[in-house]
Formats: sequence, C-alpha cells, structure tokens
Amino acid sequence: MSGALNRAMEKIGWRGYEGDVEEEYYEEEPFEEFEPVTPMPRPEIVSTPVHEPDMSRIVTVHPTSYDDARTIGESFRDGIPVIINLSNMREEEARRIIDFSAGLAFGLHGTIESVTNRVLLLSPESIKVEEGKETRSTVGGSFF
Repeated sequence: MSGALNRAMEKIGWRGYEGDVEEEYYEEEPFEEFEPVTPMPRPEIVSTPVHEPDMSRIVTVHPTSYDDARTIGESFRDGIPVIINLSNMREEEARRIIDFSAGLAFGLHGTIESVTNRVLLLSPESIKVEEGKETRSTVGGSFF
C-alpha cells in the first residue's frame, strides 16, 4: 500500500496492515478427470396430425344446456362444420355457448357466422363460407 494510506491506517489503529496479513497457502488437490459428457440427443419434432375435414358431414346440434358444448367442440376440432340451433336454450346459457363457440373459432382459425337470430354456423379453417346473393321475393310468381 502507499505510504499515505499506511499512515492514515496507523492513526485509526490499524498499524502494520500489510505485515499482519499472512498469505494462506492451500495444498492443491489432485485434479479428477471426468469422462466427457455425451450430448443428449435432440428430441424429434413430431407434428400433430391435422384432421382432414369430412366434407360429407355437417353436424347439427340443438343444445339444451351448456353441457352440450362438448359435442360442438369435439366435432369442430375434428374439422366438421357445426350448425348450432340455440332456440331451445335460455338466454344466459345460449350466450355461454356463443362465447365457447367464438373461442373455438378463434383458437382453431375457423369462422363463426350467424345464420339466423338463434342459429350459428361454426366452420373450420379449411372450409370457406360464401354469402349467397340477395334475391327478390316473388309474390305469386314462379320459382324460376
């Protein structure tokens, strides 16, 4: 240490600081050799099989309680379009089914559309729904 620092330390009672410190000596222990660690194999990336939509099926569900949401979710998850008729449900439970269905559509990249006031169409991502052209009603006229 420098001389000024030694004098300051002597004044506060730390005389001979450098001389009082003994160096500790440690015996070196023999070095253990370890076997090289073999790297862990990288996990294989396994993709979840994507369900091909069954274009020959559409599931229609007439839920009476929120317990019927499972049927809606399983069908939609399998890539099957689901028509949900909420006319037999109380308003409170119908809103829960709508919220559940909207979450399914968002989570699985599908769409949810209102067909009527109480009927919904839940379509998987692979199915595109197009709106039909508006037609004029012909009163008393022919179909064609």
